[in-house]
Amino acid sequence: MVNLPFASRSDSGHTKDNALILWFEEVGIADIPYVGGKNASLGEMIQQLMPKGVSVPTGFATTAYAFRYFIEKAGLKEQLRSLFSDLDVENMPNLRERGQQARGLILNTPFPKDLEEAIALAYLRLCERYGVNGELCDRFEGEEREACRRYSSDVDVAVRSSATAEDLPDASFAGQQETYLNVHGVKGVLESCHKCFASLFTDRAISYRTIKGFDHFEVALSVGVQKMVRSDLASSGVMFSIDTETGFKDAALVTAAYGLGENVVQGAVNPDEYFVFKPTLKQGFRPILEKRLGSKEIKMVYDTGGSKLTKNVTVSDSERCKYAITDDEILKLAEWACIIEDHYSNVRGMYTPMDIEWAKDGITGELFIVQARPETVQSQKAGNVLRSYRLQGTSDVLITGRAVGEMIGQGDARVILDVHGIDQFKPGEVLVTNKTDPDWEPIMKRASAIVTNQGGRTCHAAIIAREMGIPAIVGCGNATGVLKTGQAVTVSCSEGEEGRVYAGLVPFEVQETQLDNLPRTRTQILMNVGNPDEAFGLSSIPCDGVGLARFEFIIANHIKAHPLALLHFDTLEDEAAKRDIAELTALYDHKPDFFVDKLAHGIGMIAAAFYPKPVVVRMSDFKSNEYANLLGGRQFEPSEENPMIGWRGASRYYDPSYAEAYGLECKALKRVRDDMGLTNVIPMIPFCRTPDEGRKVLAEMEKHGLKRGDNGLQVYVMCEIPSNVILADAFSQVFDGFSIGSNDLTQLTLGLDRDSSLVAHIFDERNEAVKHMVRMVIEAAKRNHRKIGICGQAPSDYPEFAEFLVEQGIDSISLNPDSVMKTLLAIAKVEETQS
Repeated sequence: MVNLPFASRSDSGHTKDNALILWFEEVGIADIPYVGGKNASLGEMIQQLMPKGVSVPTGFATTAYAFRYFIEKAGLKEQLRSLFSDLDVENMPNLRERGQQARGLILNTPFPKDLEEAIALAYLRLCERYGVNGELCDRFEGEEREACRRYSSDVDVAVRSSATAEDLPDASFAGQQETYLNVHGVKGVLESCHKCFASLFTDRAISYRTIKGFDHFEVALSVGVQKMVRSDLASSGVMFSIDTETGFKDAALVTAAYGLGENVVQGAVNPDEYFVFKPTLKQGFRPILEKRLGSKEIKMVYDTGGSKLTKNVTVSDSERCKYAITDDEILKLAEWACIIEDHYSNVRGMYTPMDIEWAKDGITGELFIVQARPETVQSQKAGNVLRSYRLQGTSDVLITGRAVGEMIGQGDARVILDVHGIDQFKPGEVLVTNKTDPDWEPIMKRASAIVTNQGGRTCHAAIIAREMGIPAIVGCGNATGVLKTGQAVTVSCSEGEEGRVYAGLVPFEVQETQLDNLPRTRTQILMNVGNPDEAFGLSSIPCDGVGLARFEFIIANHIKAHPLALLHFDTLEDEAAKRDIAELTALYDHKPDFFVDKLAHGIGMIAAAFYPKPVVVRMSDFKSNEYANLLGGRQFEPSEENPMIGWRGASRYYDPSYAEAYGLECKALKRVRDDMGLTNVIPMIPFCRTPDEGRKVLAEMEKHGLKRGDNGLQVYVMCEIPSNVILADAFSQVFDGFSIGSNDLTQLTLGLDRDSSLVAHIFDERNEAVKHMVRMVIEAAKRNHRKIGICGQAPSDYPEFAEFLVEQGIDSISLNPDSVMKTLLAIAKVEETQS
């Protein structure tokens, strides 16, 4: 790399007020009026964050002064004012005509000579600085090597628009103006800068400024010219320092696909997605909470032999079936997201989550940050109201995809395949299309919901839907083929990460809960959480942690295969199950690793959502018939007459026929606690019939590195069998706490099967015999200084049962999410009467 002095304000004698060109090293976040939000942010990171290890390619910016100088010297301002005198952004033909005329005025007016010379000189100095070493080019062969050598003199740059009203905390302006990639030579840079100037008046930019209340002539345009990162030979993506759907602040979302990053931004590709937990990442752990493989069908690369700057090519099947970046790279990017977020939060004096673009250089293998701007949706939401949507009916599911926004919308579908057809759209319809870009924004604000074939959670359609406050389902595959114009549909994003489009107008309700001045209770209010996909959203409900997270949900819905079928994959007799398992575990050479990974990710998501509050996770408690229904399970399961009181829970864990499968659960739990740093996880042993069984289970756990007492590890036991109550003093010597499972305890106390219609009417947790058992175990736990809580259904269903528990002095009550608020208020009243 050649280091030459830059053409700066000090070289020319100009100040920032009248400089035509400023280098990124010369500007910071306070200079948005001079170079716009995008360029000011690049300068800020180069100056302040590169010393902290964040890599950012440098370059220069034309200034807002340069833009105004061009407009005024050519006398364009009055012509543009006249042109916009009858502008109507709600009238698509009018908007299109005025935009086209405005852009034509700018493109047909040449740059002043001094501005042209300033841009050319700055680009040439950038070429000198980034002269390519010929040895790097020799790493490639054929066309790629020749292209590398050819471009070594005319350095490749990205030319990006940066408006002075851009990237404000309450308005994203993302994608409103143009970007040009793989630009070479002085002529190419000048042409691209000219096009960027004109793009201040794209239809979408004109419409967006009008909606946001910005004067067209108070906004100026700066152009950033930045050294390209050769991600066309590697990968790139977008990351957020906040969960984009729920506003959960402690997770960074990283997306990645092959090639240049425009495909991810535009939603033309379904990228990989990774979640990283920020608090323990900062402590030195490796908390990758989730990894989702994207389809990554295409990648954008340099068009080395054609007339265009870039082109899209098909990604090979072998590349699509693996992650685009390594775990180390995921963690490095998340670390940078934390550094960037912390810096901007300190600069602004308030929490500022960030929207960041990154790229990996395929020549050097280095990672770079190429853009960073404040996130503009979740950070602007009011925090004192909890709003939840819930379907009150059901219908046929027509298509599914990634849910964006935890809302529900409905209306008649309008299928539009091309932006030229947006005139057909009517307010309140559901927009169905392949993908969106900023040209679609004039109608997106009128939609009740958006459904796209392509895109991930950071694509254009997702970003704009969040900003507009409407639900969107992206990456559906063939929504435009399945859904028909005029068809009534309901778009539900309220059921976890999978969004569903239902036939017809399904009834739904919206609940709003004021979170101001909620009472605090002596009794801990915990929550039952089953689905890891819902954990971040549920964490906003006021509670003291999680009293029950079930392994079974993760195993049944995310793993789907019997653990022994994974451990003994080669000896599986069921060929159909073997094929399904092979497909599920395609990324894993060692099949049991799939089980450990998926289980660890599921537990990790729930534990992170409520960190550092306690999260009690129940080890697997399938019955033998339920285990048999998992892929490959029938080969390993007995046939029992009464599985409910058969081979389940603790009895399986130490049994030689199952112990190695239990070992996989222990490995997953150890990974969550030791590798991710989520030591708030408390394992709980279900259906433990005797204290001796408890000791055997603890011995099995210790074999896999989970020793009670080490690293703060506590182990609880379910109290759901009469023996747990009768021998509570003895169980207290084995375990650190109890959690009452009121469902099974009621069945076994009353001696009935609640699924039998003949005796189901007798099933009632409020029965005096059941309450006596509960009273006894609470007293025993207190006597032995052990924690005692309840995680069964009863407190959620019966407020009077919750009141009974409080009167007995129970430590915690774990409730279904929809019961937390009403039960919290009821318990507060009971405690008030006791005091």
